[in-house]
Amino acid sequence: MLTALEGAYGDRADAVTVAGRTASYEELLGAAGAVAADVAGAPAFAVTATASLETVAAVVGGLLAGVPCVPLPPDAGPAEREHILRDSGAAEIAVDFARRADAPSGKPAASEDPALILYTSGTTGPPKGVVLGGAAIATDLDALADAWQWSADDTLVHGLPLFHVHGLVLGVLGALRTGSRLVHTGRPTPDAYASAGGSLYFGVPTVWSRIAAEPDAASALSGARLLVSGSAALPAPVFRDLERLTGHRPVERYGMTETLITISGRAGGEVRPGTVGTPLTGIRTRVAAEPGAGIGELQLTGPTLFSGYLGRPEATAAAYTEDGWFRTGDIAAVDETDGVHRIVGRASIDMIKSGGYRIGAGEIENALLDHPKVREAAVVGVPDADLGQRIVAYVVADGVTGAELTDFVAAHLSVHKRPREVRFVTAVPRNAMGKPQKKLLLEGGHDERA
Repeated sequence: MLTALEGAYGDRADAVTVAGRTASYEELLGAAGAVAADVAGAPAFAVTATASLETVAAVVGGLLAGVPCVPLPPDAGPAEREHILRDSGAAEIAVDFARRADAPSGKPAASEDPALILYTSGTTGPPKGVVLGGAAIATDLDALADAWQWSADDTLVHGLPLFHVHGLVLGVLGALRTGSRLVHTGRPTPDAYASAGGSLYFGVPTVWSRIAAEPDAASALSGARLLVSGSAALPAPVFRDLERLTGHRPVERYGMTETLITISGRAGGEVRPGTVGTPLTGIRTRVAAEPGAGIGELQLTGPTLFSGYLGRPEATAAAYTEDGWFRTGDIAAVDETDGVHRIVGRASIDMIKSGGYRIGAGEIENALLDHPKVREAAVVGVPDADLGQRIVAYVVADGVTGAELTDFVAAHLSVHKRPREVRFVTAVPRNAMGKPQKKLLLEGGHDERA
């Protein structure tokens, strides 16, 4: 998995930069070797996954030692931190990047052995540990390198958290496997992205929205080779703004902690806003739709799937269909002509059944965001005695009424997809990856505008 550290691309003095600190491959390997010596023989170990060279050394050290690393979110509260440590059996370590040791010799870890344990929150209960094997990670990174024409000639730039698949697996291990130079900006600010001089950029919709809002920063990315967006749907207006300002049509990709990245647009291929491309090499997908419905739950199978939920065989079994396909819980549609996938939302909250229709919340959100006075939008279904569910839109906007927005959606989509109610809020609550937290809206965890 660590091709770059094996010397395949020489020893670049500026191989990895994180939050302004730079290390060569040799320095990283030495620091990781010290971590490997510390954790050898442990069942697992944890590290507070700040945006730092220490986090990179910890993850690489675990791979060298064949001991799975458990990245802890830096903003995790005491209860969440305690749960993760207790559930994983991992002891938290401190990393001194100045220490050096040789990489361990002897039999390397088997490719199917656990490499990472990433904790992800479900709809109920405490976070579950997702066990990812080395073979799954390596297979996924090779498929992405092929899809994105990602090579050692690239400089990858991003500022994403190092406790998620996007920032850690793609954004760190991907660079170490392809040999591309890595620049992690610390914080993903428009100025930091603009000044990084990259050829390949990773971001989430919140990052891209902020960059698109600063034309000078956006235009600085015009010399890049590829912009990639993920972790949530990229709003169509942001897509169009980036295309206008940078000359690039951002590639979107789809994945989960349990599956890694499974679907993506291609470098040099046709890219349409609101779509996430086609399955990567080795991945098969299907949509479990009711008769006559154009959308349904996305299910998939392939070599990038997780090994299971740590210590939860029942939950692992429940994640699969009887014939062995992983149930993503996401609602999707697939174009019959070219196989391009469109993710509508989560089955639990983004599939709205109103008046006998099955409606994806994402389609309505994109329509609302096309209105020039709307900055953010989140659509949910709430119980309704007549309709089954009533479409309610939470909107951040100025100078427009709810009735005007309802009419705007009805003019762009089918009339039955119009919001029955528009609630104006000061902001849509989001998590660290920019995904809207719709449950907080339904539970009243937001500030409504008078």
